[in-house]
Amino acid sequence: MEQEKYGQREALIREYFQCWVENTPKRLPEIFAPGIIYSECYGPEYRGIGQVKRWFEDWHQKGRVLEWRIKGFLHQGGRTAAEWYFRCDYDGEADFDGVSLIDFDESGRICLLKEFQSKAEHEFPYGKDEIK
Repeated sequence: MEQEKYGQREALIREYFQCWVENTPKRLPEIFAPGIIYSECYGPEYRGIGQVKRWFEDWHQKGRVLEWRIKGFLHQGGRTAAEWYFRCDYDGEADFDGVSLIDFDESGRICLLKEFQSKAEHEFPYGKDEIK
């Protein structure tokens, strides 16, 4: 039963990411709860499905998502963490790694989403030698 629930959550998250890649906001009200709270990784927070839709549409007037690839999921109770890689063209091409902490309501829709990011390109100040 838990595996089925987690599989449904993963499918919903994948569908949401694909909405960004394809610029198709139509399914957002089915993915998000009406009272969604969405915190972006660099500060902005959107409250309610109306604000999320407006942000989505405004963002796509200037930008295009080139790739939003999921690397993996972790599940604990009502929360799922998704690790991902994001690449876009918005006033120039940019990319970064990230993690989203995602809570679901009783109907299975996303009710809280918090994004965190790190640089996609990593540095190795002490070299890439084998770990001993």
